[in-house]
Amino acid sequence: MRVKKITLCLAIALAGNCSSLAFADSITEALVKGKTKVNVNLRYESVDQDNALKDSDALTVRTRLTYATGSVDGFSALAEFEDSRTVLGVDDYNNTVGKNTDYSVIADPETTELDQLLLQYKQKSFLLKMGRQVITMDNHRFVGHVGWRQDRQTFDGVTLAYQPIENLNLQYGYITKRNRIFAEAKDIDSNDHLINAAYKTSAGTITAYGYILEVDNSTDNGLDTFGLRFNGATEFGKQKIKYNLEYAQQDADSLTTSYSADYISAEISTAFSGVGVKVGYELLGSDDGMYGFATPLATLHKFNGWSDQFLATPKEGLADLYASVGGKLAGGKWALIYHKFDADEASLTVDDLGSEINALYTKSFTKNYSAGIKFASYSAGDVGAGKVDTDKIWLWTNVKF
Repeated sequence: MRVKKITLCLAIALAGNCSSLAFADSITEALVKGKTKVNVNLRYESVDQDNALKDSDALTVRTRLTYATGSVDGFSALAEFEDSRTVLGVDDYNNTVGKNTDYSVIADPETTELDQLLLQYKQKSFLLKMGRQVITMDNHRFVGHVGWRQDRQTFDGVTLAYQPIENLNLQYGYITKRNRIFAEAKDIDSNDHLINAAYKTSAGTITAYGYILEVDNSTDNGLDTFGLRFNGATEFGKQKIKYNLEYAQQDADSLTTSYSADYISAEISTAFSGVGVKVGYELLGSDDGMYGFATPLATLHKFNGWSDQFLATPKEGLADLYASVGGKLAGGKWALIYHKFDADEASLTVDDLGSEINALYTKSFTKNYSAGIKFASYSAGDVGAGKVDTDKIWLWTNVKF
């Protein structure tokens, strides 16, 4: 009987050791079979503004190194480092962190950062991510990575994605820190909740969302936004037409103030003989000329003109009527965009917020190499708006492998 007990104990111990060894082997295999990516972006940017600031020039290179493990029972991990440096001494610009403040701003400070570090669990229709990560929702209007800048935006927190039934996608995120584009010195501790639910129908996708934001700085503050978005496509004869409609309402509260503003977006696009045409209207509303609708987590460069005049919405609000055309040329892609800006709640000195022309050409030479040129020219409106004529030019090349 004693021999049987000893034999059983040995068997259990051996099974446990074998299980541990098998698990260790799985982890080793996941690490060995992990994938490494490198992305290098070399860019020249110039800014010419009609004010007392000196014209800016910046030649910067951003290097991003990413390593993702394989999966073990649904678990995997990802680590990513990002470094941005000036090149060849071309650094006559205000980098937003205290250098050359008498020059115009180019928001690409020199920095080396841990861009992402996360643990992920994925099973069928469920995905969980914990740690520092890229978070984007819908078209980046409310939550984005600001990937245009050399130091892109990431967030510390937890995100969940779940598809309980076909065509229904649910997302939730809790953010404790906003790692912004201005290097670590300007990152913001937060207490943010992101809720997004999208349902795909035969006519298009309906999305409902709520973004409840709070800066964690021991003061009373809150920025709560709730909205609906509908985007889809239809055919009119042989013509395919895409459309987007969106509405949101925002409440901004502090200890002494409380404001409310609306957001409206409408866009329609189609193509003729390979040339895409788009017309749209976006309204970031105002509360009686005292507060403008805000989207602090957005990829702001994507909206309201590439010269970045309206990264912060004027207190009078912003109405942006825009049109664009684009297509293919010489193996690359081109686009021309026009914006007309006006105040939502005009004052005695602020009504016309100016206009802007954007132009872009990009080309991929192989799957690993690409380049582009981009131009933005802003013409100021009313003097009371505090804006000046601004021209910006970008030239870049990108390598990834």
